[in-house]
Amino acid sequence: MIGALQAGMLDSPYSLTEARVLFELAHSERMETGELRGLLGLDAGYLSRILARFEGDGLVTRERSAADARKQLVGLTPAGAEVFAALDRRSSEEIGTLLGRLPEADQERLVSGMAAIRRALDGGRERAPYVIRPPHTGDLGWVVYRHGTLYSAEYGWGTEFEQLVARIVGDLDFSRDAGWIAEVDGERAGCVFCVRQDDTTAKLRMLLVEPSARGLGIGRRLVDECLRHARAEGYKRIVLWTRDCLASARRIYQAAGFELDSEEKGVENGVEVTEQLWSRDL
Repeated sequence: MIGALQAGMLDSPYSLTEARVLFELAHSERMETGELRGLLGLDAGYLSRILARFEGDGLVTRERSAADARKQLVGLTPAGAEVFAALDRRSSEEIGTLLGRLPEADQERLVSGMAAIRRALDGGRERAPYVIRPPHTGDLGWVVYRHGTLYSAEYGWGTEFEQLVARIVGDLDFSRDAGWIAEVDGERAGCVFCVRQDDTTAKLRMLLVEPSARGLGIGRRLVDECLRHARAEGYKRIVLWTRDCLASARRIYQAAGFELDSEEKGVENGVEVTEQLWSRDL
């Protein structure tokens, strides 16, 4: 626990609500009390008592608005700014201590889960911006790692699948092949690669989108980049291998014009799978 619901937040004499008031005032030079009340959803009398306490502690000043005498402006004093800075610092230290106990993989899952919760609560009103870029140093190791861990967690595939991905990555030749990494908020969120199969045929490989970034259109954009590159390189056809359980990827492929060529039953780590080959002309 990080102490947010204790009577005194972060070993201070101030409650969570009072600390939130300090936070809003610290990020605004002056704020009209009605605006502050609406922003935090506070009862007018409750906010008035909080501000009276802060004023008594020397943390805020209150004055009438020069533009409208009916309105009151409130702002932090230097002492109030120091109190907020101390709370902010202690909050960062406690969060750092809490997260520091977790392995790096658990930290990544936590951040990914929090991002998914935020987007779900936003109701899709805002689509997170993302960047599509070429692979950098370290990205190829991430591609293998995330294919192994993600598909193990979601479908029960084992180390043989991870080894397959590692071999594909090891065979990449960027003098002829190309790849793209998607980033959301500076974090890797997806990937895809376009590799040479023969003089006239390209192969789309290793499409992956992190669960926290699904629904943003990243998968479709990555496939589009792969198709654009294949056309620019003069390929006449592009193929891909997938499994029928990857329904979201299949919808992206179909929307991009791929058609199912063949399928056959297989087994991955004791799990029955249906292997599929798809293709389209360019």
